[in-house]
Amino acid sequence: MSDTEPVPSQDVTALRRFNRYFTRRIGVLDDHYLGQDRPLGEARLLFEISESRAGASLRELRSRLGLDAGYLSRMAKALESQGMVRLSAHPQDNRLRMIELTPAGRVEVKEQNRRAYAAAAGLLEGLSAPQRAELTEAMATAQRLLRLAGITVDLVDGAAPDARACLDTYADDIDERFPEGFDKDSLVRPQEVSGDAGAFFVAYEEGRPVGCGALRRLEPGVGEIRHLWVHPGARRLGLARRLLESLEQEAAARHLTVVRLDTHAALTEAQAMYRACGYTDIPAYDDNVYASHWFEKRLSPSA
Repeated sequence: MSDTEPVPSQDVTALRRFNRYFTRRIGVLDDHYLGQDRPLGEARLLFEISESRAGASLRELRSRLGLDAGYLSRMAKALESQGMVRLSAHPQDNRLRMIELTPAGRVEVKEQNRRAYAAAAGLLEGLSAPQRAELTEAMATAQRLLRLAGITVDLVDGAAPDARACLDTYADDIDERFPEGFDKDSLVRPQEVSGDAGAFFVAYEEGRPVGCGALRRLEPGVGEIRHLWVHPGARRLGLARRLLESLEQEAAARHLTVVRLDTHAALTEAQAMYRACGYTDIPAYDDNVYASHWFEKRLSPSA
């Protein structure tokens, strides 16, 4: 859905209704989550610390959990006063505060995991095996779509650090996939995808770049899409199509009526996606040594 389309009120109402039911059903509203003497926030923080064997920095936890710095600090101090965690300075960087579980904290997390497992099993006991499978599939779909909903696609300068970092990672990725390897000198130059010459988009998930795509003008009315890429950890969400849509919308806004692209023979999933998105095979329009398939799509003004 584009930014100009309002979200239907029934969709918003349905999501809010589900949120209210789910948070009540799993006990989020109880200050004694899972029957232990702490609210969900502290319980979750203990769990996240336990996932980092050597402890974690408060900065890392703040980013991972999306918490306000002051709120996280208060929770950490509360857990420290209870003997659950130990706070210290990072050995190589005094600006970083580290947090790790104490022996009592490890016991607490072990019991927390036992109770959480029992609570989840109790919820599932009332369902048949096919119903559990249906619920598992539905939860996977919900998680995928909510992840995609939380990702932003932003227009950045082609020389921006995140743009170049994405292209470097993209180049390393396809260098492993292409039998002949890939030369980074073939990447677009910043001036080709900035300002009037073109555009560069970066996809962000929780502040981290997880995808990119470039648009450059080939000739009057004709643009080219380059380096459409999604990080392996963010694939199968639908993000590649979303990036492609953003590039097409940008091309239409620049009064380009046609967009072209090429792709490598090894990228069969990319070829399938382009065809599914309305791209048709055309003769070679460039001398890209890595290309074996060339595509084109005509854009409508409302693209």
